[in-house]
Amino acid sequence: MTSSAPKSFAKMAEVMHKPTHFSKLEAENLLRMFYKLTDVKLDRTKFRDVLHNYFNMTDDILMDRVFRAFDNDNDSYINVDEWMKGLSVFLKGTLDEKIKYCFSVYDLNSDGHISREEIFHILKNSLTKQPTEEDPDEGVKDLIDQTIRRMDYDHDGRLSLHDYKTAVEAEPVLLLQAFGICLPSDEVREKFVKRLQTIDEAERKFRLA
Repeated sequence: MTSSAPKSFAKMAEVMHKPTHFSKLEAENLLRMFYKLTDVKLDRTKFRDVLHNYFNMTDDILMDRVFRAFDNDNDSYINVDEWMKGLSVFLKGTLDEKIKYCFSVYDLNSDGHISREEIFHILKNSLTKQPTEEDPDEGVKDLIDQTIRRMDYDHDGRLSLHDYKTAVEAEPVLLLQAFGICLPSDEVREKFVKRLQTIDEAERKFRLA
């Protein structure tokens, strides 16, 4: 552990768990994890390693967007407060919190709308393309058009947060992550949270291995 890390994770967790969905023990173990990874802030590379190694994320575009969703002050690093609050939504968020989070991931230019072009940019490399298709991108565009029509309640050809929220609330399982997986699966999430809840406090150490 580096010299910059807090001496008392328990005292720090007492304060930091309150605005999150984590218990004090879960928060304490997340703090141990954070300060084992870094002494001040997480850079993009280390954060992507966490997403890949613990939550099985592999899509470069989506991992970058998740990083940006966590990085509230836009300084290109994840500080401990952003780590705690971001993971609170990522692992235990309410549907409303997850809707706002996923929308921010898909809104690539942060203009308050999800456009066809943004969805295409996210999906074009992740969808399976059939080798017999003359123009496989056309199949992706057709799927996007169908989804936009289904969710575009104000019929302006793009999705506002209101459009997205209304559609997802009606069909959360189908539409929350319609444009790319940016949350852990239930199995992965439950395994990670269970680990946070069962680590022996007497060890005073979060094991990453």
